[in-house]
Amino acid sequence: MDFTKTENHLMIAQMVRDFAEKEIRPHVMEWDETQTFPREVFRKMGELGLMGVLVPESYGGSGLGYNEYISVIEEVAAVCGSVGLSLAAHNSLCTNHIYEFGNEQQKQKYLPRLASGEWIGAWGLTEANTGSDALRMKCTAVQDGDYWVINGTKNWITHGISGEVAVVLVRTGELLDSHGITAFIIERGTPGFSGGKKENKLGMRASETAELIFDNCRVHKDQVLGQIGDGFVQAMKILDGGRISIGALALGIAKGAMRASVTYAKQREQFGQPIANFQAIAFKLADMATEIEAAEILLYQAAFLKNNKKKVTRESAMAKYYASEVSVRVATEAVQIFGGYGYTKDFPVEKYYRDSKLCTIGEGTSEIQKLVISREILKG
Repeated sequence: MDFTKTENHLMIAQMVRDFAEKEIRPHVMEWDETQTFPREVFRKMGELGLMGVLVPESYGGSGLGYNEYISVIEEVAAVCGSVGLSLAAHNSLCTNHIYEFGNEQQKQKYLPRLASGEWIGAWGLTEANTGSDALRMKCTAVQDGDYWVINGTKNWITHGISGEVAVVLVRTGELLDSHGITAFIIERGTPGFSGGKKENKLGMRASETAELIFDNCRVHKDQVLGQIGDGFVQAMKILDGGRISIGALALGIAKGAMRASVTYAKQREQFGQPIANFQAIAFKLADMATEIEAAEILLYQAAFLKNNKKKVTRESAMAKYYASEVSVRVATEAVQIFGGYGYTKDFPVEKYYRDSKLCTIGEGTSEIQKLVISREILKG
């Protein structure tokens, strides 16, 4: 595997970095403090092709691969984890689910709007009592002629209130039946479909997280994604790619914290010299850089397999697990390097610290990733 970045790849990364510095960084703390979801920024990212990175050009997307996609998420997350999280969820979950499993009519209808940033996408799997235990979901759909009537609630949904369209996994069969779950595309404004409580979070505060509520919501059979009963299998495949997304998000947060730490360590003086000259600080930076490099290699290994349409379950779980844990460790050390200043909101590392933790929880906890990895190992 050759991890050398092409000239086009480097140009895309620089374009995203410049955009993030100009359009996102000046507002990061304002959005964080007020929990503002910056909708206009996503329209602008749509104009740059960042809302449909993996979507073919024939559907209005950028038609790029996972190598470039990692850089897009990473560069945004290095400035603001919240915007990076929302961008990742929109691309890899809702949009990619429709691209991977939608019929031609569904792709033509939804992908151009999602890829342009005209519409924001949500993806609903998790419920209040069924986080990792998805087969016990209580949100159900019952067929009534040409329609399905959906009742229940989804929790912890990115863009649960603001998203114009959601891909929702609903139980259409028996409890615990992996072929008893179906995916539906549901547009905002459908009677019986609404957003609920918005979560007040520790970090990622500018990325909207809320409930999806279904109260006798009637959805036409044309809105079924793929076949009835295939939803759970589809979701597991989508999460394989989603893990690469969260790994890239974690990598970006870690790199942002690392860059801030290096700059500060060179400028901050104690005992007559920059603290970077002290071995205690220099060794922290060495550990941070080494772990970031290792996480990046794992991510690009998973991207290579994904680009070549090979099985990626083990590798994407490894990349997500390791990168997310590295992100937390790097952000923690960044706060330590900044000392008391790192504990204040006047400096950037306290936000990296808060944002990083979500990466070890969202789209499968670290414990679930280890379960996935161990099962894949034991198969052989």
